[in-house]
Amino acid sequence: MTFTDMLNIGLMQGFAGLSLFSVLLLMGLGLAVIFGQMGVINMAHGEFMTIGAYTIYLGSTLTEKYAPGLVQMYFPVAIVAAFFIAFAAGWLTEWALIRHLYKRPLDTLLATWGLSLGLQQVFRSTFGPKEVSPTLPDWLMGSWAPAEGLDIPINGLFVMGLTAVVTAFLLLALYKARWGLRVRATVSNRVMANAIGINTKQTDRLTFAIGCGIAGVAGAAFTTIGSTGPTSGSLYIVDSFLVVTFGGAGSLLGTVASAFGIAQTQSISEFFMSGSNAKVLTLMTVITILMLRPQGLFASKVRR
Repeated sequence: MTFTDMLNIGLMQGFAGLSLFSVLLLMGLGLAVIFGQMGVINMAHGEFMTIGAYTIYLGSTLTEKYAPGLVQMYFPVAIVAAFFIAFAAGWLTEWALIRHLYKRPLDTLLATWGLSLGLQQVFRSTFGPKEVSPTLPDWLMGSWAPAEGLDIPINGLFVMGLTAVVTAFLLLALYKARWGLRVRATVSNRVMANAIGINTKQTDRLTFAIGCGIAGVAGAAFTTIGSTGPTSGSLYIVDSFLVVTFGGAGSLLGTVASAFGIAQTQSISEFFMSGSNAKVLTLMTVITILMLRPQGLFASKVRR
C-alpha cells in the first residue's frame, strides 16, 4: 500500500468521523438547550430523534404513493416537518409532564425514561418492529471524488451542511433573538427574570420544544446514513449526554468541541481496533479528562 493510499484511507476515515460528529452535534445541541439551560434530564431525547426519522420515512412513503414526481424534492420539506412535529411533541410533553417536575432532576429522569419506553412501543405498534429506510433523492446518492482514490459520500456532505445551518441558527437565536435573551435571563436568575416581566414558564416550554425539534432534525439527518427502528434513538442517548457533560453543561461551544473530539476519537480508533474497543477507548479518555476537569471543557457560571 502506497503512502497516497494510506492518506486517502485516513482522510475518508476522518470524514466518517465528521458524519458521526454531525449527528452527535445535532443531538447534543438539543440536549444542551434542555439539560444545560433548564436542568431537565430528558431520557426520551433519543425518541424525539426517532420521531424526526420516522417523519422522513412517512414523507418518503406518501410521496412515492401519491406524488411520485416529487420524490426528488420531498426531502427538504420533510426535514422542516420533522422539526415541527418533534417541536409539537416536545411542547405537549413539557405541558403534560415536565412542568410538574422542575427542580426535581431525578424525577425528570425517571419520568422521561418511562416516556421513552412508551414511545418505543408506539413506534413498534405504528411502524412495526423492523428497521425501515426512506427512499432518498438521487442528488443525495453517490460520492464526490476530489482526487483519485478519494471518495466522499454526498449524503455525508449534506448532513454536515445541515448541521452547520442548524448550529448557526441556534447561536443566532440564543444570542441575538428575544427568545435567547429571555432564556439567558431565566438561566442567570429566574426570580429576577420573573420580577421584570419575563414569563419563565412559557420560556421553559418553548426552550424544551426547540430542543426536541432539533432532535427531530438530527433524526432526519440520521436517515441518510442509517436505517430507523423503534430503538434507534436509544443508541445515541448515552453519547449525547456524554457530549453535553464533556463539553460543559450550558455551553454550546463546549458541545461543538466535545462532539468533534468524541466523534473523531471513535472514528480514528475504529481504523485500528474493533468498534466496541474503540467505544471503550473513547469513554475511558472522556472519563479521564472529566476526572481532571469535572466541570467539562467549557464551564459556564450560572446563578440559580
